[in-house]
Amino acid sequence: MTILPRPLAGARVLIGVGGGIAAYKTAHLVRGLVGEGADVRVLPTAASLEFVGAATWEALSHHPVLTSVFEDVDEVAHVRFGQEADLVVIAPATADLLARMRIGRADDLLTASLLVTRAPVVVAPAMHTEMWEHPSTRENVAVLRERGITVIEPAVGRLTGPDSGPGRLPEPTAILEAARAAITAPRDQHGAVRRDLSGRELLITAGGTREDLDPVRFLANHSSGKQGWALAHAALVRGARVRLAAANVDLDTPPGAERFDVGSAAELASIVAEHRVQVDALVMAAAVADFTAAARAQAKIKKDDGDEDSVPAIALRRTADILRHSVLDRADSARPTIVGFAAETGGEGSTALDLARAKARRKGADLLVFNDISTGVFGAADNSVRILDRDGEEVARAEGSKTAVAHAVLDELVAALPEVP
Repeated sequence: MTILPRPLAGARVLIGVGGGIAAYKTAHLVRGLVGEGADVRVLPTAASLEFVGAATWEALSHHPVLTSVFEDVDEVAHVRFGQEADLVVIAPATADLLARMRIGRADDLLTASLLVTRAPVVVAPAMHTEMWEHPSTRENVAVLRERGITVIEPAVGRLTGPDSGPGRLPEPTAILEAARAAITAPRDQHGAVRRDLSGRELLITAGGTREDLDPVRFLANHSSGKQGWALAHAALVRGARVRLAAANVDLDTPPGAERFDVGSAAELASIVAEHRVQVDALVMAAAVADFTAAARAQAKIKKDDGDEDSVPAIALRRTADILRHSVLDRADSARPTIVGFAAETGGEGSTALDLARAKARRKGADLLVFNDISTGVFGAADNSVRILDRDGEEVARAEGSKTAVAHAVLDELVAALPEVP
């Protein structure tokens, strides 16, 4: 069993703050990182201090704030900070800061530290739409991504003043997820995140379906969608394009993912059928209901108040087996590579692993990620999985944070993907 570490506990994280009004949101990001046990040092640009002062960063990070390479010269701060960092996050990154990063400027402590560091770098841009869409900015982003820097997509929404569009800084929770994904991702020889899914497109399902019984009640399960979300964030930092089918998930959309919200198993099956032929891999992390109402009641199902033992009979029928149908519909094609998930408990003389192995052979997916839910994983921060091939043979194990487990799953997916022609 590979025990995977908590992503941010004990990590030395540099936070670069660009000179944009969205800098106020970065205070929440710093608080979140410190709350997870990270040792955070904030490197603001001089312009950013016009929006959020040094006292705020010092209070939140518990470190003094420096901006110039001529401060703490005896400690050579611009070299030491970059060398010691385990992760660098820049939020917000203005158009000017992206341009300076692209050409390798080192005219303040932040940009000098960026030239020194070999740690993963996550950049969260924020600017007006016209600036984000300008050819210069798009070219700068493309070059930074080619160098292994994770530049997440800005959110779409209200900007400064009456404007609205792409260019809004993603919410701190989404940036924090990207940070978790980056710090646990596999690295190349230069320390940058390995973009081994670049040029690939994934359809990931997440959450749990709900099956209506009447206008008030439904059948559901305990899935929170967190493992599917971790897979989406991990795939994005590794260069993939991600389509995310979310079944009743109340989480911020991973920056850059295309999201489709669904409710029932039938709605999820429709989304999967529409999109699976267009992607390189289908990752079925959602918990799909096995049963739904044979007929949804049009009015609320009533109880008989005069008879305390009266219980209405509710007829159920099987839902479509989305995973198995996806494998069959693929026929002899190698595309998409299909990853299933199985949450099992033991019973009737069989262990949970026995049942998972039988399911792997029955479903025929390229990989099946199995976890024993008798230990309780729904909604938790951690997970423990075994990854099986289509014959039910174990190819990998992983235990730790759901983000780290996501990368373990993607490692096996990358190995299973056919080479790009």
